[in-house]
Amino acid sequence: MNLLEYLKQPELKRIKNLDDPQTTVLHSQIIKEKVFLRNLYTDFYKIFKKSIDQNAKMMVELGSGGGFIKEIMPDVITSDIIKVPNAGMSFSAEQMPFESSSVDTFFMIDVLHHIKGPKVFFSEAQRCLRKSGKIVMIEPANTLWSGFIFKNFHHELFDTSAGWEMNKVGPLSDANGALAWIIFQRDRKLFESEFENLKIKSICFHTPFRYIVSGGLTYRQLLPSFMYSFVNFLEICLRPFNKWLGMFETIVLERQ
Repeated sequence: MNLLEYLKQPELKRIKNLDDPQTTVLHSQIIKEKVFLRNLYTDFYKIFKKSIDQNAKMMVELGSGGGFIKEIMPDVITSDIIKVPNAGMSFSAEQMPFESSSVDTFFMIDVLHHIKGPKVFFSEAQRCLRKSGKIVMIEPANTLWSGFIFKNFHHELFDTSAGWEMNKVGPLSDANGALAWIIFQRDRKLFESEFENLKIKSICFHTPFRYIVSGGLTYRQLLPSFMYSFVNFLEICLRPFNKWLGMFETIVLERQ
């Protein structure tokens, strides 16, 4: 048995189908039980909370999965492409059941890189958002450090040479972790020309170590839970280097 097999979450060794709703239920259990991962999700939700406009009323999380955003932001509508207990609604991000100009904010954690037709999604989000409405998403970054980790130690594809579209395999099993970098950095001019009403307000790199230490949804936690604050402090000290070290990026788009 190699090291990665040893570190793999015991429950996940039984998983055969990532598109099975029971897999998402298991993910929810893992997030709640692993202190590092739960704290990381909490900090991600706090990023969302800080981005809320004062008058925002209609807020929707896409791809809620095994998360717990309602514990931090009770007014958010949760949703997922498959029917899971943590999601109040079930629909595809490429065809959403909201009236035009009715949504104030869409929140997404690790969702964009699973969407098969990003252009269809952006068009649909553009339709649903009110003027000055936002899409706030947290996605894998492509830095020197994250590229090495995602390409060598993560189960999902991380292909920086790929196009925007993905094969229509399954709602969760098909993914390209490099998609946010492809759209908003490599092909930024293309995005800006095709979606003139979705302005890129900010891109912020962050979280170089906490996700790795947490083991994510796949591997065991690597450090004792009480060290979360220390690792977080270390990341704060290294913020000037996040352009090279950040594992994730927060992207904010605003409807013009």
